[in-house]
Order: sequence, then C-alpha cells, then structure tokens
Amino acid sequence: MSSPAVGIARTAPARLAAAHILVAVAAFGVAAMMGVLQGLSIADIEFPMRDESMYYMFVTAHGVLMALVFTTFFIMGLGYALCYAQFGRIVGMKAAWFAFWLALAGTVAAAYTILTGQSTVLYTFYPPMQAHPAFYIGATLLVIGSWIWGGVTIASYRSWKRDNPGSPAPMAMHGMLATIIVWYLATAGLAAEVLFMLIPWSLGWVATIDPVVARTLFWWFGHPLVYFWLLPAYVLWYTVMPRIAGGRLFSEKLARMVFILFVVLSTPVGFHHQFADPGISANWKFVHTITTFAILFPSFVTAFTVIASLEVAGRLKGATGLFNWIGTLPWRDPFFAAMALAMLSFAFGGFGGAINAAYGMNAMVHNTAWIMGHFHVTLGTTAALTFMGATYWLMPRLLGRELRLTALARIQPWLWFIGMAIFSTSFHIAGLRGLPRRVYSASLAGDQGAAWSGLATLGAVGGVVLFVSAMAFVAVVVATWTSGRKVEGPAFEFAVALEPVNTPGVWDRLGMWAVVGIVLIILAYGYPLVTLIMTPRFGSPPFQPF
Repeated sequence: MSSPAVGIARTAPARLAAAHILVAVAAFGVAAMMGVLQGLSIADIEFPMRDESMYYMFVTAHGVLMALVFTTFFIMGLGYALCYAQFGRIVGMKAAWFAFWLALAGTVAAAYTILTGQSTVLYTFYPPMQAHPAFYIGATLLVIGSWIWGGVTIASYRSWKRDNPGSPAPMAMHGMLATIIVWYLATAGLAAEVLFMLIPWSLGWVATIDPVVARTLFWWFGHPLVYFWLLPAYVLWYTVMPRIAGGRLFSEKLARMVFILFVVLSTPVGFHHQFADPGISANWKFVHTITTFAILFPSFVTAFTVIASLEVAGRLKGATGLFNWIGTLPWRDPFFAAMALAMLSFAFGGFGGAINAAYGMNAMVHNTAWIMGHFHVTLGTTAALTFMGATYWLMPRLLGRELRLTALARIQPWLWFIGMAIFSTSFHIAGLRGLPRRVYSASLAGDQGAAWSGLATLGAVGGVVLFVSAMAFVAVVVATWTSGRKVEGPAFEFAVALEPVNTPGVWDRLGMWAVVGIVLIILAYGYPLVTLIMTPRFGSPPFQPF
C-alpha cells in the first residue's frame, strides 16, 4: 500500500522549489571551501594568504553560509515541493517569488560584507563584535523572506483545509507546518536583537550595547535553530525513508506527537548556552536545563519509530533473523544511505548534546573544540547529510532530469560519514584536552599546543575528506542540472503508516500548540529578560578585531 503518487516536474511550483535548492547548493559549496581552510589553518598547514584575519573571515563565512543560508533555502525549497505534492497548490506564488528574491538579496549583501572582511563577527551575532550594517540588514531580509515562505505555506494549508474538512494535514506537511511554527517562535528573539539593538548600534545611532541582553536574545533563537534544521530531516525520515526502503511508517500517531513536542519545548532552552554568563540566576539556568533534557524525548521516540519502520521494510522482504533485515535495506540508493548515516551520526550528536546541557560537564567543555566537534556531527551530518541525500531525491522530481554521476552519488554519503567521524572525533578529544574553539593555530600555546597538534592534523585530514565529499555532491548536482537526460519526472510518493491517521486528533491542533509554545517562552524568558533590562549596567562600544 502506498500514498497517492504526485508528479510535479517542470511545473511552476517545481521551478520555485528548484530555485531555492540551487541557492542552497551554491552556499553549501562556498561554505565547504571556507570550512576546509579553517581545518588546515588550525593544524598549521600553510596555504596562500593564511593569517589570523583570513581565518576569522573563513569562520564567519562558513558558519553563516552553512548554518543560515544553506539550511534556510533548502528547507524553503523542500517545503514548497512537499506543499504542492501533498496539497496540490501553493497559494501566493507571486509572494513566494518575492520572498525568494528578498532572501537572496539579503544573502548577497551579508555575504559580500563577510568576504570583504567587513563583518568578522563569527556566526553567533555576539556584540561587542560589530559587523557592517549591511550584514545585519541582509540577515534580516533573509529572515523576512523565510517568514513570507511560512505565510505562503500556511495559506496553502488553510486553502486545502477548506476543501478537505475533517482531514488531518498529510504527515509530511504536518511536520513542515510544525517547522514553520518553531521558526516563527525562535526568530522572534533574533528579530528583537537585530532590529532593536544591532542595527541601530552598527549605524552609529547608539554608542553602546548591552552584550548580556543581546546574548540572551540570540540564544532565544540560537538553540531552536537546531530544531529548524532537524525537523525537516525528521519529515524525510518519517515519510520518505520507509517508502524508499519498501516498508511502512511504524506509527503515524507517534510521529505527529513528536513534531508537536518540538513546537512546545524547542524554544525555552537557551540558558544552557549561558551557564558561564553573569546576570542570569542559577534557578533560571536550571529551569532551561530541565527543558533541554525534556526535548531529548521526542528524538528518542523518533529513533525508535524510524528504526522500527525500517525493520518493517526488512520483514516485508522476508528477513526473519534478529538483525538480518538491515542487509535488505537499499544501501546503494544515495538518498537512503545519506539518511541512514545521518541518523547514525545523530545518535552520537544527541549524547554530546546531553553533556553540553549538564552544568558540571558543560563547564568542562565550554568554548573548547569539543563544541566544534559536537556541532559538526549534529548540523554537519544529521541535517546536512540528510539535505544532501534529499537533493538527490528531489532533483529528478523537480527538474524532470535523470540523476547523473550515480556512482559518485553512491559513495559521496559514505565519504562524508567517514570524514566527519575523523574530524568530529579528533576535535571532541582535543576539546577534552583543553583546545579552545575558534583558534587560528593549535600550536599557539607552546608546549601545550604540541599536545593538540596531532589531533588538529587528524581533524584536518577529516576536513579534507569532507571537502572531497562536498565537491562530489556539488558535481552531481551541477551535472544533473545541466546535462541530465530529460525523463518523465518520478512522482512524489510517501510512506503509509501501519495504522494511518484519518481524522484530526489532539496532535493536529497546531494553533493551540503554538499558543502553548508562546506561553512557555513568556514563562521561560519574561522575568529574566525584564531583570536584565532593568538592571543598570555600562554598555559596550563596538569592537572590530579585524
């Protein structure tokens, strides 16, 4: 049994989705180049123009282009494709194209200031480091474009709902609508920081800024951003991966519950990033620690449900042993391999996240290379590798072109997995040995640096393997886009649950759960923010190290 097959290749919505994917891949390619240069620099491997100012430009460009631009454009493109495939409509195509060009213009403006050395502020929007005003304005335009994307998707859902009263949103779009709600809730904090603090300060309208308030508003956004990356990956794991494997979704009810739990719990968690910050009481940090551990639960449920779905696929193919069903899965399919390896990596990333959220252990790894290793095994593998595999799945369905360089596409996810295992493990260990994060050279600490140099060199080896994998991915995309043989675009087909949900339940009341999420944000951030704002402090003037 399968879901209705829907073909959309070469339609106007397909071109809209493809345009977003193209920008995402371009940003990914530039970010990958910036990433490998960072790894070489830390390991003291010389290359032309290597110096401190270039290193921190690489850090900023890699972080912004990979964590904000690549992910946001890909998620918007995926969202449009799924919206049209499952709702049969995109309400507001003109608004959608306007949002695309607005977000692209903002991206170009921000990227230009980074690549010309005018915005070396890393990825975290942390004052008193100050960027060029065009950087903050460009980032704002990117976010506004994403807000319009969310509005278009919600309008399309409401139009579909009027034609289908009494039906729950299809599973994939249930997950994408939850993603949009999480994004709106998270970006409210970033909007407050950028619009009311960073832009006036960068334009010289105010002389100083309060770094503690700014950091608090950033982490209102910064940790839920992880779930903005993660939820679309979950959408694909739940609704497409079992179908590709030849199975069924183990439990649709559990899947719907998971997305709602992220709506409710994803935002009031930011203080675990601020354990070392003054001005926030230990009690409030403890509250955010509890909510951070609570949000591990939906990920555990996801691991169980998706693995059970894959086991169902193996059993349907005749596997009867305890684990031999794993060998029946389509490991030669680049989409499936990328998804499965991303899931495996996320298991390690999740355990690392639990360490980061625990006060005592956080104090040990805070601002060390451990964080770099952790971040790359979560965003850098769980989200990025899923999105790369999804691009292989999406292109034939959007472009109506056969995937090119299939042999390269098959090995690319494995190269990424191997490279990330080397890179991430090296920097996890180096962090435990005290290597700070974001350092130009691991040897700067003299004798202590010598203890880090071997790990940094091994990390650079992993970075080179990752770069080779990244370029292989870009090559497959470019070859398919430009010379793939035109075919009748394959249909979008989604996994059907063992027990499908045919009527809306409590987990389908998206508006109600959004209100619950807002209430929890107010409870988690209201009093601490008011206290910080009301406490007299000297502000900070701008600081531009390069």
